[in-house]
Amino acid sequence: MTFNLPDSLILDTALSVSGLTDYIRLLLEQDEQLRQVWVTGEVSSTNHHRSGLFFTLQDTDRTAGIKCVVWNSQLPKLAQLPVAGEQIIILGSIRVYPQRGEYQLSVWQTLPAGVGLQALRYQQLKNRLLAEGLFDAQRKRSLPVHPQTIAVVTSPTAAAWGDIQKTLKQRYPGLHVLFSPATVQGEQAPESIVKAIERVERDGRAEVLILSRGGGAVEELACFNDERVVRSLASCSIPVITGIGHQRDESLADLVADVCVHTPTAAAEMVVPALSELYTEHRQRVLALHEAVHDFRENAENKLQVLRNRLRRLRLDRQVEQEVRKLSWKRQQLLQVTMGRSQQATQHLELLRQKLATLDPKAVLRRGYAVVRRENGAIARSVTQLAVGEDLLIQLGQGEVKVKVMEMNEPQRHKGREGFNG
Repeated sequence: MTFNLPDSLILDTALSVSGLTDYIRLLLEQDEQLRQVWVTGEVSSTNHHRSGLFFTLQDTDRTAGIKCVVWNSQLPKLAQLPVAGEQIIILGSIRVYPQRGEYQLSVWQTLPAGVGLQALRYQQLKNRLLAEGLFDAQRKRSLPVHPQTIAVVTSPTAAAWGDIQKTLKQRYPGLHVLFSPATVQGEQAPESIVKAIERVERDGRAEVLILSRGGGAVEELACFNDERVVRSLASCSIPVITGIGHQRDESLADLVADVCVHTPTAAAEMVVPALSELYTEHRQRVLALHEAVHDFRENAENKLQVLRNRLRRLRLDRQVEQEVRKLSWKRQQLLQVTMGRSQQATQHLELLRQKLATLDPKAVLRRGYAVVRRENGAIARSVTQLAVGEDLLIQLGQGEVKVKVMEMNEPQRHKGREGFNG
């Protein structure tokens, strides 16, 4: 087909190489889907450059490939470095390289694909729970020595439940076992296990809990690495022992449990002692007690004999008699001193009584003297203090007399006693 176009039109519509490249770049880099895209494939080649790591990611059937780059600033943040021949999952964005007219995937993160991704998720969850302290030895509780009620969480159709029942019956007949059934495999298993543990908690009778399952492939035991199950075990109010049938790797449930063993039978054996072992231990304790009592009695008798011998040598009876005589003599001395001081005190008291009697105003009155008081109660000491017609009160040795001043004689010097007539 032949096109006959004017030269002017061709020049007006033709794009430059950079213009076409920019157009393509805008289409790719502004596409919402391509700004953050996950891509899985196999690493076919790698090339370390001073600016970063360049490699090609292709489909396993080699039908398609894409160039990728991880810049040096992003390399330390990768969960896994791209290695030729390995399957990985890439998170990145499409970028166009204008100089060569190529596009490539600018990588932000790389993860292992398949089983490797599961292992990464397991390790990340383990690290997070470890940082929270859920696996610390300090929070581990010891199992009760002689539990009377035990709870078991496992599948009712699993061989593990039968093994646990058989072992508990042989070792500790009469034990009360609470069975809380759960699914222990598949997508529904984590939620089922959590609900089974919650039933045991609500019941409140169990003293210890066994979480168990028989052996299986790694993917079949994934429920015991589920965060919901791990946190349920961590918050359980009673000690937990796990008996999960695998020995290659510990599950997160094993790490958070107070005690973990590798089989359901081992869990049942650890949670209760065997009666035969208890009987043997009891007999050993009885013998040890007899020996201890016998040794204690012998030691006590030896000490008693030693004390008897010391008493014979010391003759304490004579020492006691001497002390009794000393106490009797001291008693006599004390009585004599006390009586002497009592007599002295009595004599002193009598002397004071006599002095007090001589100083008693009433005694003076009884000898014939009188006390003259004015109306205001003041004692009249001189006629100059009195007035004719004034009432006076005379206090005698026995009784009182009320008088009125009729006449007053002024006191005269050198005439002896002073007095008045009333």
